[in-house]
Amino acid sequence: MNFFKRILQNKKQDTSAPSTPKLDDSSAKPSLSHILSEFQDCIDLTHRNYPDIGIDLIYFSHQVDQDKLYREVMHPLLTVQSFEDIPTLLEQSQYSLVTDAKELIIGILSGRVATFFRQDAYLVDVFGLKSRTVQPSETETVITGPHDAFTEQAGINLSLIRQRIKSSHLKVIQLSVGEVTKTNIYLLYIKDIANMDFVNEAITRISNIEVDSVFDTNMLLQFIDDDPYSVFPQFLTSERPEAMASKLVGGRIVGIVDGSPSAFSAPTSFVEYFASSDDYNQRWLLGSASRLLRFVALIITLLFTALYVSVTTYHYEMIPENLLMTLVESRSKVPFPPIFEALFMEVTIELLREAGARLPSKIGQTIGIVGGIVIGQASVQAGLTSNILIIAVASSAIASFVTPAYVMSASIRLLRFGLILLAGIWGNFGIAIGLSAIVIHLSGLTSLNSSYLTPIAPFKPGDWKDLFIIAPFRFLKKRPTQGKPLNKVKNKIRK
Repeated sequence: MNFFKRILQNKKQDTSAPSTPKLDDSSAKPSLSHILSEFQDCIDLTHRNYPDIGIDLIYFSHQVDQDKLYREVMHPLLTVQSFEDIPTLLEQSQYSLVTDAKELIIGILSGRVATFFRQDAYLVDVFGLKSRTVQPSETETVITGPHDAFTEQAGINLSLIRQRIKSSHLKVIQLSVGEVTKTNIYLLYIKDIANMDFVNEAITRISNIEVDSVFDTNMLLQFIDDDPYSVFPQFLTSERPEAMASKLVGGRIVGIVDGSPSAFSAPTSFVEYFASSDDYNQRWLLGSASRLLRFVALIITLLFTALYVSVTTYHYEMIPENLLMTLVESRSKVPFPPIFEALFMEVTIELLREAGARLPSKIGQTIGIVGGIVIGQASVQAGLTSNILIIAVASSAIASFVTPAYVMSASIRLLRFGLILLAGIWGNFGIAIGLSAIVIHLSGLTSLNSSYLTPIAPFKPGDWKDLFIIAPFRFLKKRPTQGKPLNKVKNKIRK
């Protein structure tokens, strides 16, 4: 009993302990001395003093556009004729009066110039952080369609979206996450199309995040997932502006994280991760064939290696007689059970993939050649694996990269290991148990409180025109029902 009492006492003490200390939690009147005290020991802070006119400027020089700084702030100050002209200058539109010290600190950290005159403080927006130019996406390549991709600057990403949706109904809500990083999050939706229940739910979840730092979209999503313990992603992420623009038009919401080159959309469904922009940029028959191929690749990725283990361990009767002799001959030199043989090769493939992703591109290609040819052939000659297993593992590895969304591809690869273990223990019965568990889990999963298996479950026959195959555009008249759009009609074909 004393033991449990101590646990309860410790728990009470833990709950009464202060949480993460609040930074910049000052609501005092903004003064020059207070700001200099806050930024003490920040050697990159620039402080300019103009005693003749009583002006002080504070800013981070590496965050401001120097040309804009001279044009908006420096030049007007240098042209002031007398002390009495300063109040008139500060009434111009670029100067915004700040009455809260916390707001002033955030403004300086965001690349603005703080201007102090007498007892007042003003902010001037001259933000000009250097950023990489808009380039093609390296992780979501397409053959047809636009090739520009998001960058790490939220302002550029917003402009790429607005370039495609020229409507005043495109609304943007700004939120901030991270006690230390104060990362800006932008939620986008189209008024009169998007369902405000999803918008409000997303705002609530993001506002409730209490962490020190958020650096990337995928990091943020782990805080607002419906089921954080699931292996499946519940928000669709993409680096492609036209993909996010199409989600907005479809009635969904889109989020942009400042500093991240990818955006997210919600609610999303499982089948959305197997759609690509290429599907809509070519003839519908070709797009449908490509999408069907991806679902075939999903089955190959999940089952090929597991079936090899199951058949060679428990179900030899399933192998054709001509192939059986070849398989027996190939496995005769292998001293391990099929499950160890398969896990050895699958782990080797994952190691090669991880090494290829981390190394520079030229060395990564060499790693691929060494792994694919040298290790594969050497493993067979050394009697560690059979030829047929090499074919099964290689097919499943290639098929896993067919999925357009990397996060979903990684989830499927992880599930493959579970199915291999079940196949090694119970054979085909184990594979059936594993697949049933996956389907049951997917059935209960939600994305922003919307069913993850829509339009399969719940059954929405109207959405099947853009599911496994893509119907011609003239038949895609309505928006997907998963987003519960206020305006359901998307395309009107004039005759």
